[in-house]
Amino acid sequence: MKKKEIKILLVDDEQDILEIVGYNLTQEGYQVVTAVNGREAVAKAKKELPHLIIIDVMMPEMDGMEAVENIRKIPELSNVIITFLTARSEDYSQVAGFDAGADDYIAKPIKPKLLVSKVKALLRRLKDDEAKEDVLRVGTIEINREEYKIVMEDKEIVLPRKEFELFYLLASKPGKVFKREEILDKVWGNEVVVGGRTIDVHIRKLREKIGDELFKTIKGVGYKLEI
Repeated sequence: MKKKEIKILLVDDEQDILEIVGYNLTQEGYQVVTAVNGREAVAKAKKELPHLIIIDVMMPEMDGMEAVENIRKIPELSNVIITFLTARSEDYSQVAGFDAGADDYIAKPIKPKLLVSKVKALLRRLKDDEAKEDVLRVGTIEINREEYKIVMEDKEIVLPRKEFELFYLLASKPGKVFKREEILDKVWGNEVVVGGRTIDVHIRKLREKIGDELFKTIKGVGYKLEI
């Protein structure tokens, strides 16, 4: 996919952020659409169907967390890449962001060039998605990449994008011991700076949603992660 075909929705109630970040992304060749609050973000996302959403947390009318939760409920946007761009960098805020359905969490302040690099890393997944197999089958489990859902014994499990990507990676090579660096590279992109705690949070959330038994089915004796 060419840059000029990629649409980014930028959401922030600070006009200078919209102008500076929007300018740098436009200069890179991306289409940029803006919104100034969470409610407008949901409406713009539904109308524009962006490939990536960059959104602040603290905003009027509807905050970023609630906006992302609403966006994830829109079928056409179930696979959209979403990252928070916010001054709130506390661990609990990041966990809440992932719980809401975000794929990444970027802390302000950030230099425009570094932000552009992170955006490029996030958007590389669009190319990766095109190259990967649409449906992966492991025993009685079917993992559908196109619809981002898991089906096991007629039970359908829908996961946020990042959790799905992590589960798909583990399921693609049952029994393999994955290093943290490898997971970060394949799921988050090697230009996106996240901590090892991020992996732990997503593994915990996966276990809660799909259960240890499904993990054992996929990984033989449970998931393996090299510390």
